[in-house]
Amino acid sequence: MTLNKTSFRKNSLKTLKNSSVHNRLYKTSLVNKKLLMLLKSKKRQKILFYYPLAMEVNILKTLAKLRKNNDIYIPFMVEQSFKMVPFRLPLRRKKFNIYEAGNTNRKINKIDIAIVPVVGVDGNLQRVGFGKGMYDRFFEKLQKKPYIIFTQIELCYTKELLCDDYDIACDILITPKKTIGNK
Repeated sequence: MTLNKTSFRKNSLKTLKNSSVHNRLYKTSLVNKKLLMLLKSKKRQKILFYYPLAMEVNILKTLAKLRKNNDIYIPFMVEQSFKMVPFRLPLRRKKFNIYEAGNTNRKINKIDIAIVPVVGVDGNLQRVGFGKGMYDRFFEKLQKKPYIIFTQIELCYTKELLCDDYDIACDILITPKKTIGNK
């Protein structure tokens, strides 16, 4: 059977869902430690975080630590994509069980760093997500490409090139056991 993006996504989602809860807490702490070390070395930044789903790396501790000295944004879903809004409480549960901050009229179109959850990653370090294309549409609209960090609780990686041209690629992939940088 030939591996394609759809079958790779399906296998990766199965791997992520079957990750044990106890190990997930430990693995999340390892990713947060690596992420915090990477981000603390940078000066004041505008950072796009994500609010984690159950099978994604819970990066909220890193968000809380960096919130004091950086401008933190999270996605706010709009039609087939999203826009960035400042991270502020209270958050509300929306579509796909995603928590969002309140909407804003501010037009934010420049960030320095984006932290993006992934389901899988191909040989070009391009993202295989849930299949909705929201992140791809979002990054297409940005004027300047930010430094992109992918996070993953389990390494779901293939050396094969499965992604399309429009799928976003990362500068660095952080998993509990491995950190892979893009050349």
